[in-house]
Amino acid sequence: MSASAKSVARFPPYVSAGGKIAHYALLAFCVAALIFLMAPVLVVIPLAFNADPYFTYPIHDWSLKWFHEFFTDEVWQIAVKNSFMIAISATAIATTLGTLAAVGLTQRNLPGRALITAFLVSPMIVPIVIVAVGAYFFYSTLGIANSLTGIVLAHAVLGTPFVVITVCATLAGFDQGLFRAARSLGASPWTAFRRITLPIIWPGVFSGALFAFATSFDEVVVVLFLGSVEQRTIPRQMWTGLREQLSPTILAAAVVLILISVLMLLTLEALRRRSMRLRGMAE
Repeated sequence: MSASAKSVARFPPYVSAGGKIAHYALLAFCVAALIFLMAPVLVVIPLAFNADPYFTYPIHDWSLKWFHEFFTDEVWQIAVKNSFMIAISATAIATTLGTLAAVGLTQRNLPGRALITAFLVSPMIVPIVIVAVGAYFFYSTLGIANSLTGIVLAHAVLGTPFVVITVCATLAGFDQGLFRAARSLGASPWTAFRRITLPIIWPGVFSGALFAFATSFDEVVVVLFLGSVEQRTIPRQMWTGLREQLSPTILAAAVVLILISVLMLLTLEALRRRSMRLRGMAE
């Protein structure tokens, strides 16, 4: 059968009329669900370019003044600086600890592997409010409750499970014989990991780091409990703006966050494709 004939024949010959109807019904449901999920984003983006200080349609005048205010206002500049500082620091800690934990979890002779794995991924399961309250009382005894250090450590705890899961999934397809061969040739465990294992699994490590960064950059509950006025972040400033002073600058900040999320998703997709090519799995 030629390529043109295959493109015309959407279904195999054995598919009944009911199967075709079910296929199109599922497709329509998926499209409707996608539109439902994307509707808030599609509403926010045009309003961010509205010249009027109101969240109303139709838009009469278009302007970039809310983006200008977002990038020039001192309050928002402090929030942006704190967000990147906290997210980068928390990502570095979470990536380091998560990668080391994943390497340990892939060892066959590790006792209590299931229990350790459950403990490491528990921050993903426990409600964020419980994590925030527990971190507040624990860090209060250490004197770091209202500091960037406390927020960074709490966000590192939240981001570590993502690194553990992605790196463990990457190590599942790693040939341990390469590591053992390096050890048999005289390399130390650290040298073998740095020069053999890490260059192969780095897409998984980087993917986990991106998830950890996104978790920290978009988190607000922990910041509300552990941060003071000086530790405001973009999500906290948006929360404060919604409660005290409703300004379209919040929409401009939301658009910036959406663009960052899209760039991260594109990066993750590129890493996924590269990982599949390294494994010889063509799409």
